[in-house]
This record gives sequence, C-alpha cells and structure tokens, in this order.
Amino acid sequence: MTLPSFPSLTSLPAAEHAGLVAAPVAAALAAWPGAAEVAVVEIDPDLADTAAMSEAYDIPMTASGNCVVVAGARAGDERIAACVVRADTRADVNTLVRKMLDVRKASFLSMDRAVAETGMEYGGITPVGLPAEWRVLVHDALLDEPVVVLGSGVRRSKLLVPGRVLADLPGAEVVPDLGR
Repeated sequence: MTLPSFPSLTSLPAAEHAGLVAAPVAAALAAWPGAAEVAVVEIDPDLADTAAMSEAYDIPMTASGNCVVVAGARAGDERIAACVVRADTRADVNTLVRKMLDVRKASFLSMDRAVAETGMEYGGITPVGLPAEWRVLVHDALLDEPVVVLGSGVRRSKLLVPGRVLADLPGAEVVPDLGR
C-alpha cells in the first residue's frame, strides 16, 4: 500500500512511528484498522500552525484539516465535539454545531482544558485519539481530498490521511457544510 504523501515531506507509516505522535494518538492508531493508510511526517514545530505549514511545505489549504474542540451544556449535561474542517473554512459553531449538540450556546473549549483532556499539544490536536465520549464531526468536503494533513497530537509532526478514511475514524460523523 502506498502511503499518502506530498513531495515536500517524507512519509512514514504512522502506526510504526509512535514516537512521532502524542501518546493518545499512538494508542488510537494501534487500535484502528484505518491506521494502515495513515502516514506521519516530521515538520519544524515553529511551522505547526496551518498557514505557516502550508506555505513552508507547499501544501494547499484545501488539503489541511483543522480540529477545533467545542462545548455546550443542556440541563447541566456538558456536550463536547471535535470539529474537523477544511483549513480554508471555519467551523459553523454558532448555528450548525450548536444545533447538533442541542445546546443554547456552543463555544470553543479553553486551550488549557483542550490540552489537558486530549493529552495533546496546542496546535497539534487531532481527531485521532480523542476521548471516546466526544463527538467527532467531520466536514464532508475533506472526504474528497486525496490527502488531508491533520495534527498528530504534537507540534513537530503531522498526520497524512486519505480524505475518505476520515469517515471511518472511530465515532466520526460526516457533516455537510460543517465548514463555511
């Protein structure tokens, strides 16, 4: 099987290079059949932010997926979702995600809390290896991309995933127009 790649990056089998990803990501990859199609690439951690990485490594923004964590509450019950959207869009948090979570108000989880609860670094949070009780909402537009660049849980690497495989992530819900 050919690993997903970009000419400017060196792809390695993600499941075989656990030292390049956060511990929860490595554990998720070890348990997920789709991991055989996932590559990991080392990058300069100073270029981990999507725009900087895209420019430095000549990656189109449409091939990058940003993962943001959103929370809201209803009757004292907190509801959390990770939203993975194409990097040239923003998650429709105030309308679509709020309705999907069935909450009055949805907001981004604080950086400190997102880092603590995911076991991942800020700027590297990915839909692979999130807490099992969280919903994982995936922008349908990402499924059409041959290769999607995602965080790896750490800032010094990225995951490369065939877009279609995102629909098979544990707990994934494909959402039309999640990104606007």
